[in-house]
Amino acid sequence: MADFTIAHMYPHLMNLNGDRGNLLCLKKRLQWYGHQPHIYEVAVGSKLDYHNIDMIFMGSGSEREIKLIYQDLVSRGTDLKEAIENGLPMLFIDTAYQLLGQAYMDAGEKIIDGLGFFKFSTRRAKKRLTGNILLSSSVTGKECTVVGFENHYGCTYFEDENLQPFGRVVKGFGNNGEDGREGFFYKNLIGTCLHGPLLPKNPEIADFFIKAMVTRRGVALESELDDSIENFAREQVVKRKA
Repeated sequence: MADFTIAHMYPHLMNLNGDRGNLLCLKKRLQWYGHQPHIYEVAVGSKLDYHNIDMIFMGSGSEREIKLIYQDLVSRGTDLKEAIENGLPMLFIDTAYQLLGQAYMDAGEKIIDGLGFFKFSTRRAKKRLTGNILLSSSVTGKECTVVGFENHYGCTYFEDENLQPFGRVVKGFGNNGEDGREGFFYKNLIGTCLHGPLLPKNPEIADFFIKAMVTRRGVALESELDDSIENFAREQVVKRKA
């Protein structure tokens, strides 16, 4: 048995659309694999020791919540970018994902600067992009179907064609409803607008993070989980959407 710590960024502010369920999923799956999970809540002003955590999770929030956490997040920018480059697993949902880019715009006017880690920007859409979504994703090393629920006003556009999406849209809108891409993938970081939450219906993606965590610690997963219930739940979304 090994202990794993997941840092939950701004849990009382950035937690729309059931995003916290992703942590519950990771916690339970780690326990089923025989390990001990710990959730460390990181509030505004809290210290974060990147050397003693195994993953970072940040959910989505409204424009009001973003303004409340923005300066604190910016102050962590250098350490956060270094952790990304070092392969620390991270899952950023919706507005948290959009903050990794250059800026959030509305009618050509900049509302807020992003962290500028990656060359993409977000513009406010004329109408909300919402509904169940199907993706084809290969972040695990093999093609798999990913389901989720998207509910966002922001349309994200890549400004560097070398950037890799989390998945290709089969049904739904994705980053902007135009280019067929959804989310963003880099090393062990996934940014996505999929709520629902994402991980319970997509065990391959949950295990992407768990395998990254155990690999970085030199720990082996010595068993396989029965994902029949999770896969059944996913298939119901696939059938309805298809």
